[in-house]
Amino acid sequence: MELAHDRRGSGPPLVLLHGIGHHRHGWLPVLDLLAERHDVIAVDLPGFGESPPLPYGTPYNVETLGRAVREFWTGLGLSRPHVAGNSLGGYIALDLASSADVRTAVALSPAGFWSRPEHAYARAVLRLLRLAARADGLPALAARTDEGKALALGLFVARPERLPRETVLAAATALRECVGFEETLDSLAWVAPPAPPQVPVTIAWGDRDRLLPRRQAVRAARWAGQRALLLRGCGHVPMSDDPELVARVIVEGSILEGGEDPR
Repeated sequence: MELAHDRRGSGPPLVLLHGIGHHRHGWLPVLDLLAERHDVIAVDLPGFGESPPLPYGTPYNVETLGRAVREFWTGLGLSRPHVAGNSLGGYIALDLASSADVRTAVALSPAGFWSRPEHAYARAVLRLLRLAARADGLPALAARTDEGKALALGLFVARPERLPRETVLAAATALRECVGFEETLDSLAWVAPPAPPQVPVTIAWGDRDRLLPRRQAVRAARWAGQRALLLRGCGHVPMSDDPELVARVIVEGSILEGGEDPR
């Protein structure tokens, strides 16, 4: 299916996947940095951002979203690109690594490695933020001040006061209008970690992640059979907090295909 996307740069193809309720523009802080080494495609998942919904009757879950992304890049003439994802997108990236549909995968604070109470907390937070995003005038009010930005996005980024007003409003719009939100969120209640990866993977976690606390990185690292990287001074969506660090982790993760370990 055709999905809304931004594409720039040249080199080995790299597909970027956002989290639930978010959109491809969350990758903008790192897009040009990654484009120095890659043909970068930041995509809106079906039913999120500017992408159309899944076909009628198709359930929203990590399998159907991942399949739609594979069909999308096949339509672009790509085969087994590198992939990086954040949160829900991170889980999808690891799931694609389990089936060897990608060359490498980098997952930033991926979903799916929570305990039951941690999942219940994240689910409740996301539902509350969705309600707030749908309240008339509330997102615009929150975007006006540093305090409002902290209330709106403090669980997602470590330094919400640095975000431009337009970025806050765009994120609220994406969360308000995504038609795939409710069903995807419900489906995550039954998600278990993917099968073991068949290609090199890199897992990185913001040390100031307040949505999926960094202790979940220990479980993710155990699943991957390796250590997880901590992103110092970064929150759950780390691309805005430290673009250079995030870009470096993704670029280094993509060269693991040849067996090198840049760390």
